[in-house]
Amino acid sequence: MTSDYALDPEGYTIIQFLGRLQLENTSPTESYAAYIYKVLKQVRPDMGISKKSMTMLDAYVHDLFERIASEAGRLSRYNKDHEIGVREIQTAVRLILPGELAKHAVSEGQKAVGRYDEN
Repeated sequence: MTSDYALDPEGYTIIQFLGRLQLENTSPTESYAAYIYKVLKQVRPDMGISKKSMTMLDAYVHDLFERIASEAGRLSRYNKDHEIGVREIQTAVRLILPGELAKHAVSEGQKAVGRYDEN
């Protein structure tokens, strides 16, 4: 083996450690592609999406998630709180998303939390 790491097709990483081979389980990369596709089919059942477009949308959703999570964490630190709650997430969404988009996102989030609390 020329390199220290090689990827096995079954999702394991082969690691060369002191001349011996060991298997280490690798976690799959997280993707929102399935969820994006489901929403697309709800809105436009006859429309598809290219792989490149799906990759771009997935990257956008990951970026938005990171921004909201970091802003919510910052808000919880400002409030000397050790948990990120609904209020921090809601405020982070209002700070990050522009105008009407923020209002719709907060409304949908409140509906989702209400359905979750119901069950």
